[in-house]
Amino acid sequence: MSADFDAHKKEIEQRVARLAAVREAIGSVIVGQAEVIDQMLIALLAGGHSLIEGVPGLGKTLLVRSLADAMTLEFRRIQFTPDLMPSDVIGTEVLEEDHATGKRAFKFQKGPVFANILLADEINRTPAKTQAALLEAMQEHSVTWSGQTHALPEPFFVLATQNPLEQSGTYALPEAQLDRFLLHIAIDYPDADEEREVLARTTVSGGARISQVIDADTVMALQSLTRDVHLGDHLLAYITRLIRATRPGPDAGPAINEWLKWGAGPRAGQALILTAKARALLNGRYAVTRDDIRALVLPVLRHRLLLNFHAEAEQKSVADVVDALLAAHPAPDNDLEE
Repeated sequence: MSADFDAHKKEIEQRVARLAAVREAIGSVIVGQAEVIDQMLIALLAGGHSLIEGVPGLGKTLLVRSLADAMTLEFRRIQFTPDLMPSDVIGTEVLEEDHATGKRAFKFQKGPVFANILLADEINRTPAKTQAALLEAMQEHSVTWSGQTHALPEPFFVLATQNPLEQSGTYALPEAQLDRFLLHIAIDYPDADEEREVLARTTVSGGARISQVIDADTVMALQSLTRDVHLGDHLLAYITRLIRATRPGPDAGPAINEWLKWGAGPRAGQALILTAKARALLNGRYAVTRDDIRALVLPVLRHRLLLNFHAEAEQKSVADVVDALLAAHPAPDNDLEE
C-alpha cells in the first residue's frame, strides 16, 4: 500500500464502510442476488462497465435503478429499440436563434449519455450502428461531434442489460463493444424462498425506499484506493498465465484448442487484476487473494472467449472452458509471497 494509506487509514475505513451501506440499501429492495450486487459494485470500484444478461422478468432494470438510487449521482436510462438512432444516445446539433441579434447558430444538445450512471436497457435490441455510438463514451469517457470533443461527467458508469441472444428481436453485440465491458454478469432465476419473498413484497401497497448513502467524491476516492490494493507478484504471474492460456496454440491445453476460436487479450488481464483488487476492498481487505481471482475469472472472460463450431456442437459453454482452464492451472499455494 502507499504511504498515503497509513496516513489516512481512518478516513479510508470510513469510505470502505459506505460500501456495506450501499449493499444494505440495495438489499432493502432486491431480494437475493447477492453475488450479482457484489459484481456490480466491483465493476464500479474498478472504474469499468457491466453487461447484465438474463431472461425478461428477473429484475435487471430494477437492480440497476436501485444501485443508482443509493448514490447521489446523475442517472439516465435509455430504452434500446430497433429504431433508436446514435443521436438519441450521444446527442445532436440543433439550430438556435439569438433573440437579441437574430443570428442563428448550431449548438450541440447533449444526449442521455451525459450522466454518471447510464442504464442501457436491453442494449442488444438495437442494431450495431446504434450500439457502436457508445464505444467512444465507454472507452474515452467523451463524445466527439463535428470535430469537437465533449467530456462526460465523472464518474461515468454504463450498466447495460441484455436478453439472451436466442430470443427474437435481439442483435449480437460487436466484439469490440463487448470488450469494453469490464464484467459480463449473468443473472438467474431466484430460488424458491427468494421467489416467495419477491411475490410477497411486490403485491402489497407501499414498499421500501432506498436512501442515498454514497456520493461522487466517495466513489472516485474508492476507485483510486482500489488501484492501491496490494497484488503479489506471484498472483500477477498467475493471472498472466491464466489469460495467456486462453489462446489456442501449441502451448494451450486440450480444452482450449478443442473448443475456442480465439482467446482473451491483455485487456482481460487488466480487468481481472482490477476486479480482484475491487473484490478485496469490497470485503474490507487491502490485498488480493487467490479466491478473489478465481471468483472473477468467469465474469471477466464470459464475453471475451469465442467458442468454435466444435464447442457449439458439443453444447459446451464458456463456463465449461473456464472450469477446464482453472483445473489445468491451479492457483498458487499461498495468498502471500514466501
